[in-house]
Amino acid sequence: SEAKRPKPATLTQSTTFAASSVSRRVPHNRFGVGSTMATATPVQKRETQLGQNAAVAADMTRRMVCGGLAGMIAKTVTNPLERIKMLSQTGEHGMKDLSIIGLYRNILKNEGIIGLWAGNGTNLLRIFPAKAVVFSTNDMYQSMFRKLSNTPDDQKLHQAYSFLAGGFAGITASALTYPLDFARGRISGKLDGVEGSKKAYKGILRTIVVTVKDEGIAALYKGVAPTLMGAMPYEGIKFGTVGVLESWFPAAEDSNKPVRKMLFGGLGGVMAGLITYPNDTMRRLLQMQGSRGTEATYTGYVDCARKTFRSGGIRRFYSGALINTVRMAPNAAVQFGSYELLKQLTADYL
Repeated sequence: SEAKRPKPATLTQSTTFAASSVSRRVPHNRFGVGSTMATATPVQKRETQLGQNAAVAADMTRRMVCGGLAGMIAKTVTNPLERIKMLSQTGEHGMKDLSIIGLYRNILKNEGIIGLWAGNGTNLLRIFPAKAVVFSTNDMYQSMFRKLSNTPDDQKLHQAYSFLAGGFAGITASALTYPLDFARGRISGKLDGVEGSKKAYKGILRTIVVTVKDEGIAALYKGVAPTLMGAMPYEGIKFGTVGVLESWFPAAEDSNKPVRKMLFGGLGGVMAGLITYPNDTMRRLLQMQGSRGTEATYTGYVDCARKTFRSGGIRRFYSGALINTVRMAPNAAVQFGSYELLKQLTADYL
């Protein structure tokens, strides 16, 4: 009779990738082939392998969708804080009052309440693939490090591996979605009506077209160097902090996993945001230079760092850091909590 196709892998740990679960279902001999397949016909072997591959693909897809949706929920909730933070970083607001309340009032005055969500549409287009890649590849990299370090699934992965997995996931996502992040920076980093100007960047397609027309296609990658440089420590610190906290505070059997992830994720986001904030300021400045009404003043990353320091010292690198800290806590908390909850809700369907 035909060999039964294995059911889709259901994982009990967020750090375990689908492949490891599938591999445990079929005992392996030294050649890497399931012992139960040793006497199977070629057709049965092929069907069994196809079933395993389908289970891995289904679980990977589930994790990507859950990660993307979690990112969209978090970004929409915190976009007003993100908008204020970016205006503080770029200085494109025409105000002397840099307080959170002052910037908030000026956005309402010039753009109305909808201005608080300027760039959110672009954000959602960017964040879905970005967070889909981040969360799913983090699970994949953690599974890889488990195999390399011979760490059983019922044991916590070492914090160093959690950091590396998160860092590699961040680099992977940033490299794949950078033009969308660039467009979001152009849309959100300037305030409409400042000094009589009219904001030229009002949608992702228009922003990309205007940028390519005015500055060439290479302009879509302005600031990519600090973005990739910052992705490794940012996501690494965020996921690494969650890993450390999970080791320090083991979960009880009846604990609510999404709530734990929310708390740990929020703390991880704050830590990552504070440590990598100066790099984030420089990448926003590099993204904005050369945009309509903005002079190109930096020749590169080092030149940007030098001139930024001259213009305001260390404090200039932390413009908007307070609002970023206020934003990062709920943003990361909602991301991690939503991802864990969505995984639980979809575990029985895929």
